[in-house]
Amino acid sequence: MTAAEAEAYLHDHIPMSKAMNVRVERLDDTGVKLTAPLAPNINHRGTVFGGSAAAVGMLAGWALVHAHLEGNPDVRLVIRRQQMEFDAPLDGDFEAICDDPGDAGWGPFDQALERKGKGRVQLSVRLKRGGGEAAATFEGVYVAVAN
Repeated sequence: MTAAEAEAYLHDHIPMSKAMNVRVERLDDTGVKLTAPLAPNINHRGTVFGGSAAAVGMLAGWALVHAHLEGNPDVRLVIRRQQMEFDAPLDGDFEAICDDPGDAGWGPFDQALERKGKGRVQLSVRLKRGGGEAAATFEGVYVAVAN
């Protein structure tokens, strides 16, 4: 799956991602990087609304798992649990980076999905300001369930 295919899927199936102007900047074997502008995600203080930051973090992890599953229509993908921690305000355009968990993360996920029809993986997403300074961390547990 390419970055463009992942972005089209997000915009078509999760309309909020299009309204937030989320872009899939990179999707490869190292992970995924999403970007989003401040304007459609702004709050009353002139910074990124916390819910928008959490949504982009969640979408980054979701896009990585979706790509790992290669868009398998026989599997439903959901978020089970999430946590967000803010260290600094996101005061402009921002990015969310989710590194590929490698065999340590995908191995148990794939095995459980194959054997039990349900796999889960925990992913960490770093949210950064446009200049690259770290601002927040999103942690999510994603679950894939065979139909």
